[in-house]
Amino acid sequence: MNAAVDFPLTRPELAFTASGDSLVRRTVLPNGLRILSEHMPGARSATIGYWVAVGSRDELAATDTRAATYGSTHFLEHLLFKGTTKRSALDIAVAFDAVGGEHNALTAKEHTCYYAKVRDRDLPMAVEVITDMLTSSLLDPVEFENERGVILEELAMMDDDPGDVANERFFEGVLGEHPLGRPIGGRPQSILDVSREAVLEHYRANYRASDVVVTAAGAVDHDTLVAQVSAALALAGWPADAVAAPVERRVLAPATIIGGPSLSVVHRPIEQVHLQIGGEGLIAGDSRRFAMSMLNSILGGGMSSRLFQEIREKRGLAYSVYSFAGTYSDAGVFGLAAACSTAKAGTVAELMLAELHGVAERGVSDDELARALGQLSGASALALEDSDSRMSRLGRAELTLGEFIDLDESIRRLQLVSRDDVQHLAQFLTAQPITVSAVGAVDEDAFAPIIAGVR
Repeated sequence: MNAAVDFPLTRPELAFTASGDSLVRRTVLPNGLRILSEHMPGARSATIGYWVAVGSRDELAATDTRAATYGSTHFLEHLLFKGTTKRSALDIAVAFDAVGGEHNALTAKEHTCYYAKVRDRDLPMAVEVITDMLTSSLLDPVEFENERGVILEELAMMDDDPGDVANERFFEGVLGEHPLGRPIGGRPQSILDVSREAVLEHYRANYRASDVVVTAAGAVDHDTLVAQVSAALALAGWPADAVAAPVERRVLAPATIIGGPSLSVVHRPIEQVHLQIGGEGLIAGDSRRFAMSMLNSILGGGMSSRLFQEIREKRGLAYSVYSFAGTYSDAGVFGLAAACSTAKAGTVAELMLAELHGVAERGVSDDELARALGQLSGASALALEDSDSRMSRLGRAELTLGEFIDLDESIRRLQLVSRDDVQHLAQFLTAQPITVSAVGAVDEDAFAPIIAGVR
């Protein structure tokens, strides 16, 4: 394959060969559910994911006629494992444990995914069980209250991780009141407040055939998979021949962002300060996203990166230091992160920002560009040795971009990125308002030079 393949929502069947001679097929059922598979020659296992086009950003505030649904998406991720009209929570767990399979779920800001990895012979079981979970969850009142406690413990665990706290504060600072700025798992108070009725309404409104995408990679036959999914849906009362159009994808266009606090310091009596500094980035469909990958690699993507070499190797100021980027349909973030001693926090923050400004002002070298290309090409190839990565790639392609880009095409687009592209992107990023988040035994004064515009 030499170019991206579009995934029109109105096209019922599609098949093509991707890099490495893997066969990719796509079927849109009459009820709007989409099924995609990638056959990997020689594989003896398969990974399957059921994606729902709803994330934490889609939760709603309370109105006169509706209760708030904040925290409902993550709540549902837990509850769907707690039993259906046919299976208890133990039955679901035993089904996968008995075959040595793996099963789990994840909630993100723009989607939810329930997935499993099993031997090829056990894929029919995975289809049957996950379909049952997705379509026929009881949301039992007793289990609901039990799981409320479990989720509160999960949030408490995350709150004990200073890196997680710094990241949540960073997103809140960069994205402000935009729904993407809210924490994925909800806040303790929203979990305490949300009712079973509100979560049930969220389930009914968003868990429909037209919202669901099934992706599988590995030892999978597409026609068999389509037949298995269709049969499981029919048993659940979601007949595959019902007529409905797939839910429209999110519009890939930048939103107007009004950021939150430029500086957020959470005082904790811990040994290190966990820092994140940055601002708005790119949306998922931005043509500069390949330049972003190159910039991210050069700045903080490995042991040869600028941040690692300057802050850890040359100065010994931190053990962990890196850069990161997050892209969504209408907003994005770009940040620099480190963990260091309290006394060094202000210096490390200034040095990290100086490295980004250095790229904006002086650009990057040919050697850095070549090294980034090699790192990204190799890492992408290695990741695709695993069926989990290929299953996820299909899901993201279908839900977000509406196009499939294979390894060869990805590398070709990375090769087109020039030194000027990287420098211009850095200039764009440094022109955005700066947000600093820090967790540790540090005062706000340590970051005053950055907030004042001095680096």
